[in-house]
Amino acid sequence: MRYQVKPIYCRPWLLNGLSLKLIESHYENNYGGALRRLNAITEHLESLDFAKTPGYVLNGLKREELIALNSTLLHELYFASLGGDGKPKGTVAEALARDFGSLDRWHAEFTAMGSALAGGSGWVLLVYVPRDRRLVNQYAAVHTQAVAGGIPILALDMFEHAYHIDFGADAKAYVD
Repeated sequence: MRYQVKPIYCRPWLLNGLSLKLIESHYENNYGGALRRLNAITEHLESLDFAKTPGYVLNGLKREELIALNSTLLHELYFASLGGDGKPKGTVAEALARDFGSLDRWHAEFTAMGSALAGGSGWVLLVYVPRDRRLVNQYAAVHTQAVAGGIPILALDMFEHAYHIDFGADAKAYVD
């Protein structure tokens, strides 16, 4: 199975606060790189004779597959989330107010989590938890944590590649 690049649906040159150079670099190098890596790993896995493959080789490939797949999926969500004025509307706004007490409280927690990751690696995710029928903000380290039972609906990329071209080490300015 070959994974295909998904287009950016917003007009990156019109984004407020993020330069076209940053978006192009992030999209082509990080998202595109993860997708190319995922395809290479997939091809390698398809060629294996599992009966003859040592367990450590298979486990290593499956770990790398998880990393590349999560990076691909979360970057697709991230890029799909760009655009607009950044203010939730409609049923999403209602659910955020219900589950966090107010939109301002959700925003404060989400951005505080992003700032706490400044200079580090990981994602801040707004996740719907079907079991509890509610939204929660969640931290995902690197790309090796599966979102168990959750459906990510918003991603904030806190890897330095997402902001360093425009903001240097000032991740807080990127989050704001």
